[in-house]
Amino acid sequence: MAAPCSRSGRWLWAAVVPAAVLCLAARAAEEASTAEFDVRPGGEVHSFSRSLGDYTCTFTYSAQGGTNEQWQMNIGVSEDNLLFSCSVWRPQGKSYLFFTQFKAEVKGAKIEYATAYSQAAAGAQSDVPLKQEEFEITETTVSHREGKFRFELSKLVIVAKTSHDEL
Repeated sequence: MAAPCSRSGRWLWAAVVPAAVLCLAARAAEEASTAEFDVRPGGEVHSFSRSLGDYTCTFTYSAQGGTNEQWQMNIGVSEDNLLFSCSVWRPQGKSYLFFTQFKAEVKGAKIEYATAYSQAAAGAQSDVPLKQEEFEITETTVSHREGKFRFELSKLVIVAKTSHDEL
């Protein structure tokens, strides 16, 4: 099933998936990887990528303004090898960079759920999701929507179903 399109379905996903992602992260503690990287302004396109087994997550972006910001990427595979997760975020919450483009791509799995946030939870602040029209989701990517994206990004969350062959 692809990411839900209806409003009620989106709210259900918004309530269920964060708990599922936390559960996935806990269950995949032995099969998880977190890495820090700098998001750099200057208008050039940059990429950061991490792999875990047969699965890869790549975050590609271009940003302007400010200075380098510390971001993190966390990837994990569920114990049963059915789900792959990729989260990219700024741990301090809000990014002060002006993103001209972004794309997160997974390889080896198909996206079941994905969302993007203009502000990540930090301190007493909650996640602030982008409006659905600001980004688009395909089977393998989450990216900005040209002309609709408002240039603010602080977090991306992807849960993808792996290719699992039954014997």
